[in-house]
Amino acid sequence: MENSGFFAAWGRLVAGRRSRFVTLALWIVLTAVLSIVLPSVTKEENNNAAELPSRAASVVAAQMQKKYFPSNSGTPALIVFYRAGGLQTTDLEKIQKLSGYLHDHPVPEQSSVPDFQHVPLAVVAKLESKDETTLVFPISIDSKAGTATLETDVAAIHKDVEQIFGDDPFQATSDASHGQVLEARITGPVGIATDATSLFKNADITLLAATVSLVLILLILLYRSPLLALVPLISVGFAYGVISPILGGLAKLGWLTVGAQSVSIMTVLLFGAGTDYCLFLVARFREALHNESDPKRAMHQSVGQAGGAIAMSALTVVVSLLTLLFAKYGSDHRFALPFSIAIFMMAIAGLTLVPALLSILGRRAFVPFVPRTPEMEAARTARRRQKRGERAALPYEQKLQKKQARNARSGRMGRLVARRPWTIAGISVVVLLILGSFATQIHYTYNLLDSFPKNMPSRVGFHLIETHYAAGDLAPIEIVTTEGTSTEKVERDLKKLPFVGTVSSATSKVNNTVHQYTVVEKSNPYSNAAMNTLPTLRQAVVDSLRHEGVPDAKASVYISGETATQFDTRYYTTRDTKVVIPIVIAVIALLLLTYLRSIVAMVYLIVTVGLSYLAALGTGWLLLHGVMHATALEGAIPLYAFVFLVALGEDYNIFMISRIWQEARRKPLREAVAIGVNRTGAVITSAGLILAGTFAVLAGLPIQILVQFGLLTALGVLIDTFIVRPFLVPSITAILGRFAFWPSPAPEFASEAKMESETSI
Repeated sequence: MENSGFFAAWGRLVAGRRSRFVTLALWIVLTAVLSIVLPSVTKEENNNAAELPSRAASVVAAQMQKKYFPSNSGTPALIVFYRAGGLQTTDLEKIQKLSGYLHDHPVPEQSSVPDFQHVPLAVVAKLESKDETTLVFPISIDSKAGTATLETDVAAIHKDVEQIFGDDPFQATSDASHGQVLEARITGPVGIATDATSLFKNADITLLAATVSLVLILLILLYRSPLLALVPLISVGFAYGVISPILGGLAKLGWLTVGAQSVSIMTVLLFGAGTDYCLFLVARFREALHNESDPKRAMHQSVGQAGGAIAMSALTVVVSLLTLLFAKYGSDHRFALPFSIAIFMMAIAGLTLVPALLSILGRRAFVPFVPRTPEMEAARTARRRQKRGERAALPYEQKLQKKQARNARSGRMGRLVARRPWTIAGISVVVLLILGSFATQIHYTYNLLDSFPKNMPSRVGFHLIETHYAAGDLAPIEIVTTEGTSTEKVERDLKKLPFVGTVSSATSKVNNTVHQYTVVEKSNPYSNAAMNTLPTLRQAVVDSLRHEGVPDAKASVYISGETATQFDTRYYTTRDTKVVIPIVIAVIALLLLTYLRSIVAMVYLIVTVGLSYLAALGTGWLLLHGVMHATALEGAIPLYAFVFLVALGEDYNIFMISRIWQEARRKPLREAVAIGVNRTGAVITSAGLILAGTFAVLAGLPIQILVQFGLLTALGVLIDTFIVRPFLVPSITAILGRFAFWPSPAPEFASEAKMESETSI
């Protein structure tokens, strides 16, 4: 199962008397060179990459619209002007002036603006909302413009508006002025995209600082060794110093695409998983130092014992993340390579840099609670007695007795699981099923705006449109038909639909055979309700064309716009969830089977992680809905959570089962289970708390999808840490006995004599 000879030799290679310094020097040089030669990943972020595949219906429709109606093919930036007491004549005059100025001095990627300056003021006034408080001024931006260009355009629009209006209406709020001032907000796809980019930019430094601080505090509290707490942070820092330029270089070459959301999750993943790998090795190193006087030999033994588990754990995560390559939705697919590369490099750091650092520090890493061999402890006690007298040694001996008492108490959990496996397994399964049952109550949303803070300018602008106009005005639906000559029946049939607000008169091209209809629905265009109307909307147009004698009417209808895009987003997100999850299960099953060589163990380890995932979904919904009052879960969360929780959860499975398997070679299985629980319990608890804490940091960001993902993943890790790993997995192993190894031959167990309750593990 584990080639300890290979990894022991590896430990001597990277953490020998001289090689440990060479290893550290290589990491320093590699980090410095890559940082100089290649750009950092943050400089190559692309937050405007396509999410939908080119064959998605809404993408094809947008291409058809661009082909036949290019003047309308830009991305809209909607300036919403609002005065609670009613727009004034001077406001409308300035809006006219703005229209003329943008015609003469367009922003860099501007496609079109309305001709308000060429029409009477009364005509402009007719475009106001019914309560005369709001007016929407649309600016079309080239759809090929990237994120940086959109930010430049929005900044230029801000400057032009401020220059023409005298004050800055983008900073004004009606609440503060009792509705007496004019306020403006930019919304629509351009406003939402630029606001989202701004949120991530502001969040990066906060996320990094919060993650580092949390990991440092938790490590100090858990291990009470300040120097030891720095080792994982240093290793993650070097790993990130290598990963960032590698990803930046690959992104610059166009081999992968990385967005701000990916970088945020990757940062948290590195600190969480990286710290786990460090702690797996630290636990073995501390244990070895109790039996080995030479720290270097202790490190070689530790790498030999923990190296296989670390490598296998990392391989499980890397391969699981690579399964996202089978996803079709852009964000899902683009997570695969950056995250896999990051974990791969972090594993290399865990098997090279961490052993080198710990070998250099030796026992000093654990100050003030230094692990020593019994001989070293006896000699130390003797020196104290000789130096300070018999009484001076008593406090130390009392501390030693307390420590031994704590160890005895910590062994009780392992003995309890080993002696009462059926009871423990039953209670664990019942608890997980109860928590998982709440997952059936989850509602999902694909509303992009729901993921952003309520005070975000583009969301405020949308709220103004939704309140004072038909909500669908924010993102009208565009329908293009490529057959038929009559448009009246299509318009009549569309207007009959109860969810349709308005339908524009058709615009026709190509000898009156290609037509475009603009439909404004009554509901929020980003809502599930609006998305659910699209099949009915399409069918109404198809039926109208068939009535006109169009033979292939279904293939002649193309629907684009934000609602159509969200409809396809839901379709591909659901499709990815259904496709990727079985692949993840199959891949992890194959890896576990290869590592453990046991079909039975593979099956129950997969099942327990699945139960943990369902419990995490249910618990997460209880927290998000019942406490935080979220009305729905972001549609992408189930897939993200599954991939991360299953991959990371198997880390702890592998670490614990590896120890049980090792102990089973020389002890009765139930005793091996008890020892495995006892010896891995502290490190799994520590690693789980830190991993959960790092993901929980995402809850401090203003983006709801990251808040929900962070909280749900953190809860899943805690469930793994405190229910699945210490109770469910070992109790099932104890119940199955020799059958847990099938079809491999079980180890030659010692006689399964009843364990004495006084036995100290």
